[in-house]
Amino acid sequence: MRVALMTAGSRGDVAPFTGLGHGLMRAGHEVTLVTHESFAGLVREAGLGFHGLPVDPRAELDSEEGRRLQTIRSGPRRLAAMLAMARRLAGELAPGMLAAARASDVLLLSGAVAPLGHAVADGLGLPSRELHLQPLAPTRALPPSVLGTRSLGGAGNRLAGRAVDAALELVFAKTAREVRAELGGTRRGRAVERRTRPVHHGFSTLVVPRPPDWRSGLTIDGYWWAHTRPDAELPERLRDFLDAGPPPVFVGLGSLTVAEPQRVSALVVRALRAAGLRGVVQAGWSGLEAEGDDMVSIGEVPHSLLFPRVAAVVHHGGAGTTAAGLRAGVPAVPLPMWFDAGFWAARLAAVGVSPGPVPLRRFTTPQPLAEALTAATRDPAYRRRAAALAERLRREDGVAGVRAALDGLGRDGRDGPRVGR
Repeated sequence: MRVALMTAGSRGDVAPFTGLGHGLMRAGHEVTLVTHESFAGLVREAGLGFHGLPVDPRAELDSEEGRRLQTIRSGPRRLAAMLAMARRLAGELAPGMLAAARASDVLLLSGAVAPLGHAVADGLGLPSRELHLQPLAPTRALPPSVLGTRSLGGAGNRLAGRAVDAALELVFAKTAREVRAELGGTRRGRAVERRTRPVHHGFSTLVVPRPPDWRSGLTIDGYWWAHTRPDAELPERLRDFLDAGPPPVFVGLGSLTVAEPQRVSALVVRALRAAGLRGVVQAGWSGLEAEGDDMVSIGEVPHSLLFPRVAAVVHHGGAGTTAAGLRAGVPAVPLPMWFDAGFWAARLAAVGVSPGPVPLRRFTTPQPLAEALTAATRDPAYRRRAAALAERLRREDGVAGVRAALDGLGRDGRDGPRVGR
């Protein structure tokens, strides 16, 4: 079956799907990952087909509009500003998504592009499935993950979840209408769609228990680990540093951008030294760096190779890096700033692998991070719980649920006739 796996956003919104796509490819499917041109190399390293979309997410975050996002403290206001940016860019994604879909039998859609992807699928008469990296469906059990807020109470959580759900739909509403008009697709009632649409979630119930009030069709499948080539190696300079002393702490903010990277870098170095720890500092999109015999600066490296060799992972709380740290079985200290980072930071503490977050906006002195790292690396309970959880996670097959869904489509036929092709 020809599968178009569509996503948009940062590296963390793409990397997990390289592992899912590779697993589906090994099961006999022809998989094309449809995402931004800037991630072509990442996709092709996994052996997948690639179809490029415009928009450079890093450039957008570096723009004046993107930099303004960093100054907004309120979670809901920050989400509204990001959605406004996404609404402006939505029309640029549609032609590429449509072109890729025309050469496909089924669409697998990340939450970042699902509303538009379903319009394309509807217009072409193709089956589609959603793939989420965090819980997005409204529930009384959890506040909306993308707001990074604490629980608002059962009714409040569900109401806020519905509001976020509606806001995400609105991002693509205009472009989706235009696609349906062009292709002649019909728009079923949104309530019907949300009651029946299958959604796969790429995390584990060991980390996020399935909310009891979720409808049927919302499955938590297990993690989709980013693909790493079998012959991949860490850079020689990094290997030499790892071999030269005790396990260091990894520090990286991934695709997060900060206004003052030099100040943040200096605080990180001071915190590591105050805790008596060596450091591996990843530049990421913020451009962090560190110097000294006890520090090394790095670019992009496979987390699956590096994280098992570190004492702890300090990260921005993104879904992908959170998952990589859990897979490696090492303690974590998140530095959450926005969107789902606060949610994942809370889950890391809840499963006992983190002493708690150090919110990046309050990271003004090295002491909080030094204290958290001292706890994470010197209390063996954190490492013990992290290792035990990692062992259980490794037994799960996150690809299996999506693979079974595709097999079901192959047996039962497509959801409807193809039209408008």
